[in-house]
Amino acid sequence: MNEAPLRLGTRGSKLAMAQSGQVAGALTARTGRPVELVEVVTAGDRSSAPVHRLGVGVFVSALRDALVAGTIDFAVHSYKDLPTATAAGLHIAAVPPRQDPRDALVARDGRTLAELAPGAVVGTGALRRIAQLHALGMPLSVTPIRGNIDTRLARVLGPEADLDAVVLARAGLTRIDRADAVTETLDPMLMLPAPAQGALAVECRLDDTDLVELLALLDHAPSRAAVTAERAMLATLEAGCSAPVAAYAELAEGDNGDEIYLRGAVISPDGTHEVRLSRTGTPADAAEIGKALAAELLDLGADSILGPQGHDGPGTQQFGSTE
Repeated sequence: MNEAPLRLGTRGSKLAMAQSGQVAGALTARTGRPVELVEVVTAGDRSSAPVHRLGVGVFVSALRDALVAGTIDFAVHSYKDLPTATAAGLHIAAVPPRQDPRDALVARDGRTLAELAPGAVVGTGALRRIAQLHALGMPLSVTPIRGNIDTRLARVLGPEADLDAVVLARAGLTRIDRADAVTETLDPMLMLPAPAQGALAVECRLDDTDLVELLALLDHAPSRAAVTAERAMLATLEAGCSAPVAAYAELAEGDNGDEIYLRGAVISPDGTHEVRLSRTGTPADAAEIGKALAAELLDLGADSILGPQGHDGPGTQQFGSTE
């Protein structure tokens, strides 16, 4: 007898459908189980407000509600959209191989960041990117924008373009086959990514043990370790949605096996104050590396940059959609 398809909950955006479809295809290829996509509309999809003003979990809560209600079997999230606090009764069963976590510039006339004219208008939806663009000290005009990837690209490349460039996550462009639009992939030394950028989280109910085991086949240990370190740093900072926080963990072969190299930064929105540090350790200690780096950042004054509005309590950072 044929098994019923597993129901995968996803947002309805082009990017969400693409990355959910890729996870569904990978699961079917590994297990033979059919998967059907179930569109779930989130509060973030219904609002046109700036992402950082929408609140925590705005792209996530409806999917998690559907999981708890049993109307879907599992969900795929852009990992950076997830609050750092764990959700009762739910489990991140897999972190598939991470896409390139770097940010990407899409500019008119194929220009790089250094080639943008003085006064060029650059759009982005993330306070983290806005802060780091300001910190570069370049004569740019930076403006917050919303919309899906195609909408943002049209503001640079379309017939009614009103921006000189936009900055987006390279992973999102790759997943919808628009990496050809990238005019420069930004070096993390210039633009440190958001914690968990480029990574996906495959979530299901903790008590669905058979599905937990099945989804674990998609887990990529190096990607999970990197994301664990980045998000542990974020959670320890207790940074709220008004605080530009960046983190990037890389795995490399060390003298005694694999090592994690974690870089973290806290930048004021106007780019005038920042604290940047790095720390290394083993993948098994990923969470402890992130916590220790956060403690060092706080010791060096990150707390004053975060300010009272940057502290919304543990697990409340909301960076907005990968789009």
